[in-house]
Amino acid sequence: MEKGMKWLITAVALSLLFACQPFTAEHSTLARVTVYWRGEGSGEHASWNGQQLRDGHCAVDPKKIPYGSKVVFGDATCVAVDTGTKVVNRKAARSSGGNAAERNALVIDRFFDTKQKALAWAKTHPHFMTVRIQTPGTKVVATKNPRSSPRNIASSSRRSWAGRPE
Repeated sequence: MEKGMKWLITAVALSLLFACQPFTAEHSTLARVTVYWRGEGSGEHASWNGQQLRDGHCAVDPKKIPYGSKVVFGDATCVAVDTGTKVVNRKAARSSGGNAAERNALVIDRFFDTKQKALAWAKTHPHFMTVRIQTPGTKVVATKNPRSSPRNIASSSRRSWAGRPE
């Protein structure tokens, strides 16, 4: 009986350890990045938790990227605080992806305070890019490897705004 209880506790502990791992890790993923701004759809209102949206926020699928996670782009780090149906159903990736990896990419909708800032950023950055996700509780480890810098991660899968390889 005692042996069985120890085995059960060990099994539950290991299960919880592996189940929680995706929520306490840092990883890179291919994303279709779209933009939205104040006055456009939900950008006019508060995010899911009532917080007013501002530069440095983004919308994600909370089942894939937990709220509060940091999304590291080549030029900035945004906090996941919002969601939307087009982000969850990944319509932008499915409709504009040039290959299977792009069609299966996550969609991240980056928020900007103005339409001009949003469109200017979108015009100068690729639709698809590799982003780094730091979920809440992730410890950031400094690295001396320049290939793993946010700028190099973001440029590793560059496509022009028109969807053609650069």
